[in-house]
Amino acid sequence: MTEFEDVSGVGRPARQALAENGYPNLESLHGANYQDLLAMHGIGKRGLERLQAALVAQGLSLSGNIPEPSPSKNQWIIGHTGVQDKDIKTHAGSDDDLQAYLSTLEGRRVDHAALLLEIFARATGDAPRLWGPSMIGYGEAHYKYATGREGDTFRVGFSPRKAKLSLYGIQESPRWDELSTQLGKHTTGASCVYVNKPEDIDLEVLEVLIRESWEHGPNDC
Repeated sequence: MTEFEDVSGVGRPARQALAENGYPNLESLHGANYQDLLAMHGIGKRGLERLQAALVAQGLSLSGNIPEPSPSKNQWIIGHTGVQDKDIKTHAGSDDDLQAYLSTLEGRRVDHAALLLEIFARATGDAPRLWGPSMIGYGEAHYKYATGREGDTFRVGFSPRKAKLSLYGIQESPRWDELSTQLGKHTTGASCVYVNKPEDIDLEVLEVLIRESWEHGPNDC
């Protein structure tokens, strides 16, 4: 399942409103009425447009009278600018923050995180940083959506969540369509790839995807 925080441009007020009204994840919105969602406090047309686009990418959709998406051009540049909307709370933490988070991992995720730290370090040549409460990111990039919303984030990374491992940014590889068929057992969300455990995938293919995504950089869309 795709978490709302994995859908780019859907802010905290919208995520909270959806959760309070019984929609825990993106897929739960399939068949939900557009006008009913728009009437919720904290949810706007742009946010619904992004959610609908993420649903359509999975062969799903909202229901009702859904407006045509507005023409857009999202822009990405490599590097940190420090310019971002005030409601964006996800920032890069310190080395101590990362170590503190890693110390909270339990069971198999301890070894999984250590393995992914090695793979991402080799592929990027960069040091990891903790972004938000649980995402381990490498590098920095600045995004600006056609709506004017903008902020800084990481380029590639992962999160060793209890349910699934989330891999961010690897779909930016120019060979994603080809290599994803060789990756192994995985599912995709709006902006990340989910795997149950490293043993389910080809780690050499993963490393190639990370390296190529790192070298290729984020795309405008």
